[in-house]
Order: sequence, then C-alpha cells, then structure tokens
Amino acid sequence: MTRLTKLVMGIRFLVMIWVCLTLLACSEKPPEWSLYDVSGHLPDLSFSLQAAGNQTLTQEDLNGKTVLLFFGYASCPDICPTTMAQLSQVVQDLGDEARDVRILFISVDPHRDKPDMLQAYVDAFNKNAIGLTGDEQQVSDLARRYRVAYQIEKPKPGDDPNNYEVTHSRGVFIFDNLGHARLLASDTEQTDALTKDIRQLLKLTQSSSKH
Repeated sequence: MTRLTKLVMGIRFLVMIWVCLTLLACSEKPPEWSLYDVSGHLPDLSFSLQAAGNQTLTQEDLNGKTVLLFFGYASCPDICPTTMAQLSQVVQDLGDEARDVRILFISVDPHRDKPDMLQAYVDAFNKNAIGLTGDEQQVSDLARRYRVAYQIEKPKPGDDPNNYEVTHSRGVFIFDNLGHARLLASDTEQTDALTKDIRQLLKLTQSSSKH
C-alpha cells in the first residue's frame, strides 16, 4: 500500500468520524410527554371562522404560533372557565416563551356566542386569547375534524329561547408552530404538566427549525 493510498484512507476515516459525530450532535433524545402524543393521528390546524370586529380568521393568521385549542361555550358553568383559567396560568408560567403561544377558544354555541361577546369573554382570562365561532355547519364540520362531540338541547316549549343546555366533550388540542397536531390534554391534567410539555414542544420546534 503506497503512502498516498494510506493518506487517502486516513482522510476518509476522519471524514466518517466527523459525520458520525455531527449526526450524534444533531440527534436529540425524544421528549417524554406527560400529555397524549397525537402526532400523525389528528389533522393539521385548519379553520375559517368569525372573530371579533367582523373579521374572518383562518389558520394562516396563526402561522408561527403554538396553538392551544379547545371547544366550549361562554355560558358554560364549570369546564370552560376552569380550562381557560388553567391555560392562562400555563401561558403566564411560560414567561417570555409564551410570546408565540395562543389560546384558541371555539364556541359550539353560535346562537348565543356572538364574536364580539366571545372575545370579551376570553379577554377576561388572557389578552392574547382568541375567541371564534361560525355558523352551525362551520362549527359542526370543525368539531368533526377533531373528533369533538357536542349536543345542544332544544328549549322547552314556552321557555326563553336562549335558555337551553349544551354538552360537549373535553380536551385541549395542542398544535406546533407549523400547524401540526402534536399533543392532547384532558381536563384532568395538572397545570405544571401542561407547562412542561408545551415548553418541551417549543424547544423541540425551535431546534427543528435550526436544522
């Protein structure tokens, strides 16, 4: 074996080591989620709904944002205000990292929840939260897209037409900054578990964008 051949083989060996070290440096240990990992099991964020000020918002208005989405209604007596308060606490606990996080509250009760009133409702919890609704078909289609069940009872004969019961399934859908569904939280999750996983997701997506 000539000296030149040995030199070439040595260079190739060093290159192979460098490539392996680079790949190891770029590969990160998969995060351990406290929430349900739904990556690849639910569709991307996609909607066109009515917001306050007679505006129409779509998923494109939230490009680059990590979205915490849940369905409910403003006159909900327990689940919705509790969830809004919890998500607002999560955003607060994230500190500066929350600048690219948005809470998205979608009402399944468009008859009573008009966009301006809905926005006032979510503003009471978090000024960066967004309240949205649409006509019955829009809301139904979007709920079906994310496998959310709800039912609106008809008012009893002679009762106030605005006095009726609404039931809906629970859960917070978490989408990354590219609009991909990543995590699902039940309403029994602890605030610190939500905060931890959202912080991990923010770091993971930031790291991915660098590569």
